[in-house]
Amino acid sequence: MNAALDPVLARQSQPLGPALPGERLAFPGGLVCYTMGSGAPLLLVHSVNAAASAAELRPVYEHYATWRTVFALDLPGFGLSERSDREYTPRLMTDALHEAAAQIRQRCGPGPLDAVGLSLGCEFLARAACERPRNWGRLALVSPTGFRGSKPLRGAPGSTRAIPGLHAVLSVPLWAPFLFDNLTRPKVVRYFLEKTWGGRQIDEQAWAYAVETARAPGARHAPLAFLSGGLFSADILDVYDKLRQPVWMCHGVRGDFTDYRAKKEVEKKPNWRFNVFQTGALPYFERPQEFFAVCDRFLTR
Repeated sequence: MNAALDPVLARQSQPLGPALPGERLAFPGGLVCYTMGSGAPLLLVHSVNAAASAAELRPVYEHYATWRTVFALDLPGFGLSERSDREYTPRLMTDALHEAAAQIRQRCGPGPLDAVGLSLGCEFLARAACERPRNWGRLALVSPTGFRGSKPLRGAPGSTRAIPGLHAVLSVPLWAPFLFDNLTRPKVVRYFLEKTWGGRQIDEQAWAYAVETARAPGARHAPLAFLSGGLFSADILDVYDKLRQPVWMCHGVRGDFTDYRAKKEVEKKPNWRFNVFQTGALPYFERPQEFFAVCDRFLTR
C-alpha cells in the first residue's frame, strides 16, 4: 500500500526526530546519547515500556543542564539507538550503561558518575553500579521497579522474570507487527500514560513523542522482550542490597506504580534516603519545584 494513503506507513517512512535538545553523541554498540550543559556530568536512564525513550526524562534533562553536563541515553532498542532484532536482556542494558559511563568519563574526567534512573531503568543502573562501583557516584532512583509485593526478589544471580515461551509466542512474525501496532495506537499510549500519571492530566509532549518513537523501524523488538518479563531481574533485591553509593529513592502515590512494600528490605541501610510525592510515577512532571528541591540537595551533598 502507498505510504501516502496509510498513516501508519507514512509515519514509519519518516525518520524519528530527536527526543531532546542539545548535541547527539554516537557511542559504540549503536547507542545514541543526548548531552547539554556544562559542569559535573550526570547520566539519565529512562524506563522501559512499549514506547520508551530519553524523552521521558525531559524535565530532568532541562533542569540539570543549567548547571551540569547532562547525558540522556536511549537504551538499546529504544529512541535513536539501534533497534535490531536481537536478544534484549538486563545484561545488554547493563553493558550499555557501562559503555556510556566509560565514554562520559573519558569526555568529562575519571571521577564517579552520578545518575538518575527511572522505573525499570533503575534496575540496570543499580546492576552497573554494583559491578563497577568505582565508576558510579550518587544514584537517584525514581519509581524503581523490584519493590512490588511482599516477597523479595532474591533469585539466582543474573536470573530474570521471563515467562517461559512467552517471548517466542509474542514475536512470531505472522502477528507480532499487528500486536505491537495495536499496543501502541495513540489512544492506547495515552491510556497507559494516564495509568502512569494516575490521572487524565498528562504531558502532551511526552505523549506525542511516545507515539512517534513507537512507529520507528524495529520499535517492537525490545518491548516484546519487556512484555515477556525478560528485562526484569529476579535477583534485583540482592543487587539493591549491594549498592554502596549514596542512593535516593522516590515514588508517588497515584496510578499503577504505588506498591513498594518490599522497600523495607533497604529502608534501614545507612546509604539510602527516601521521599514520597503526592503524584504519579513521574513527580518531576507534576511537581517539579518540590522534586528538584530534594533531588538537588541529594546530588550536591
